[in-house]
Amino acid sequence: MTRRLLLGYLSLAVLILLSLGIPLGYVYSRAERAQIISSAEDEAESVSAFASLSITAGRERRELPHRARHCAERIHGRVVIVGGDGKLLATSHALSATESRNLASRPEIAAALRGRDAIDVRTSTIGGVRYLSVAAPVVHGDVLQGAVRLTVPTDAVESRVHRIWLLLAVGGLAVLTAIAAVGLVFARWTSRPILELERFAHRLADGQFTTPAPVTSGPQEVRSLAATFNQTAARLEHLLASQRAFAAEASHQLKTPLAALRLRLDNLEAEMTGHARDSLNAAMTETDRLARMVEGLLAMARMEESAVTREPVDLDQVCAERLLTWTPLFERHGAHLALLGDPVGHALAVPGAMEQILDNLLSNALRATPLGSTVTIVLRCTAPDRRHLPGRPAWIQLHVIDEGPGMTADQRRRAFDRFWRAPDAPKGGTGLGLSLVQRLAHASGGEATLARAPGGGLDAAIRLRPAPRASQGRPAQGRPSRIGLPRRVRSDRSTPEAAPPSARSPV
Repeated sequence: MTRRLLLGYLSLAVLILLSLGIPLGYVYSRAERAQIISSAEDEAESVSAFASLSITAGRERRELPHRARHCAERIHGRVVIVGGDGKLLATSHALSATESRNLASRPEIAAALRGRDAIDVRTSTIGGVRYLSVAAPVVHGDVLQGAVRLTVPTDAVESRVHRIWLLLAVGGLAVLTAIAAVGLVFARWTSRPILELERFAHRLADGQFTTPAPVTSGPQEVRSLAATFNQTAARLEHLLASQRAFAAEASHQLKTPLAALRLRLDNLEAEMTGHARDSLNAAMTETDRLARMVEGLLAMARMEESAVTREPVDLDQVCAERLLTWTPLFERHGAHLALLGDPVGHALAVPGAMEQILDNLLSNALRATPLGSTVTIVLRCTAPDRRHLPGRPAWIQLHVIDEGPGMTADQRRRAFDRFWRAPDAPKGGTGLGLSLVQRLAHASGGEATLARAPGGGLDAAIRLRPAPRASQGRPAQGRPSRIGLPRRVRSDRSTPEAAPPSARSPV
């Protein structure tokens, strides 16, 4: 905004300076031209009158050369006097024979011999005079006796005109500089309330609702905008707080009766037989699914309670740990889990987010994977572009690719919605897994996408920003090309069953 205001002030100032300076320069140039032409005409009339008297008295051969030289010295130019027949009578400078014979053919002398004054003026682009020649007839009564031609030097006039244009240009630049300095101060003063409001908008986007924007500075329109912004922020904070409180309280209130219901169902298992046992198993399955759904809501509520800080996360280490954790479960289900790609180093992510993302994606892939197929975790770096530093990747991508039935384009668009499940999805899912994946990816400054895998399955991709080199610490150790063992295994997730129920909820 400051640049636009300053550009507006400077554009208006340039327009005013050009509107005033250019006409002023041309007016001065025209005045200088009129003055030198008037002076030359006066000199020509004076020499013409003297020549008329000399020719009438018969003293033209003796007096006119002296008069021509004297006038030429005074005007620092040249004077030529011809008779009525066009022959040279006197000159202030030497002429060749050819020039003497052709004097009568010159346009201004020919016009003067016909009884008319003639002026030949040649001007420069900026209004200066580059050449000036004046001719006047020599008349005694009604008798035309000859003509006088004066050539006046124009260097002084041209120099004065150039100097005036230079002064106008320098003065305009000085005025423009002063206007730029004053305009910058005024633009900053004008845009300061808008910039303050912008900073508070960024704080609101980061989840900081505590400090309202000031409404006591700036123009009336800005103060009204700040007041409206504060009302909107307060309403948004209230709505978000109500939403989080409802989700958290409802989830907490449901956990106790769900635990009691599951306990009662377990107690009934020994007394059930036949078809009743099948109904009991179905009820216990739905109870477990409802418990996982509650856990998923709690996880989302905890993630939305406060703003989180992104930290460098070693993706190679995280993937190797999750590979070691999930491989036994894949083997029990008759599937394979592989880790491919080159080491990618550290990426910016919310602490613990990548573990939850991988757990959810692997759980979904395991449910959709046929017997004997392979689920592949792929890590890769995208090539840098002009907006990024040389040698640093633009993005780090994590792919979980399965060989299952996949999804249609419409299903992939809706897969991240809460509680949405594909029509042919396996039983037991809650529809919260991919929604949580997307929220964790966005909180980490990245993006989650679904695409069709080359083999017909589903390619779930997570894209993250690489961490700055200064914050990565020691470089990540290289891992084996297919299945690698991490240097350290997290003790809190030693088996797939130890992962939170929300992490295993499929689409």
